[in-house]
Amino acid sequence: MPTWSLYTTTVIVWGLSWHALIYQVGVAPALSIAYRFMLAAAIMIVFCLVTRRRLAFQARDYGLMTVLGLFLFCTNYILFYYATAYLATGLLAVVFSMITVMNMANAAIFFGQKIEGRVAIAAAFGLVGLALTFWSDIAGHELNREVVLGLLLSLLGTLCASLGNMASIGLGKRGVGVVESNTIGMSIGAVASFAFAMLHGAPLVYNMAPSYTISLLFLSLFATVIGFGSFLTLARRIGAARAAYASVLFPILALALSAWFEDYRPQPEAILGVGLILIGNVFALRRAPRSAPVTAE
Repeated sequence: MPTWSLYTTTVIVWGLSWHALIYQVGVAPALSIAYRFMLAAAIMIVFCLVTRRRLAFQARDYGLMTVLGLFLFCTNYILFYYATAYLATGLLAVVFSMITVMNMANAAIFFGQKIEGRVAIAAAFGLVGLALTFWSDIAGHELNREVVLGLLLSLLGTLCASLGNMASIGLGKRGVGVVESNTIGMSIGAVASFAFAMLHGAPLVYNMAPSYTISLLFLSLFATVIGFGSFLTLARRIGAARAAYASVLFPILALALSAWFEDYRPQPEAILGVGLILIGNVFALRRAPRSAPVTAE
């Protein structure tokens, strides 16, 4: 699959997925996450059986898959689901774009990867852009406990997602495919989310509203199976830092949906911020002469 196609798929699917979260109501967040990843894992397992993919690996591989499942397919989502109580989903998507910088830092820490100059420039444009986009919602007298809590939860969730990205890249370096690692990781994430829900006394219920089921199906198949498959393949192909810049672009779509459905009204500085994010995207996607992908699959 071409790199541009993987990138476009990630941006569109994940941009839409943030809005889908607002329909996941009536069920405890951790239980909704468990439902989502149980369904996604079931789809992946069937796919692996049909295509005869091997799911037996070494102990160290399973260890990395456990990190992948706990951080990327469990904790990350639990934190963001709780954060939706305090911030508009479009704004949460903007906070998540911080994964660009986190991935650069973590790739340098865990894999000794050099931070490309153009990616650093892209991140600078993106971070200034998201600060402007978010400024009117956190500045001045509007800053309150709820906003701070929402920011902290979403930033911690973003860090967990970045650590999950590192586990996936580590698995790639060990020759484990994206499909196989995601299948086992999602299964672990589903079990962990279900255990978290039960330990916190969440009632074992299901919201029969069509909006809940439709959003659950979208989140499971498109945002999880297709979205993560595209993004993690992209991360292994071009490096975590450049791949993560997709998470600086899809907030634009998420913000547009928030403006339409959640009564979010962007200020002039937010519009300027979106422009800076787009400029940064150009820097992130351009490859320096003679540079090669960090990894290849």
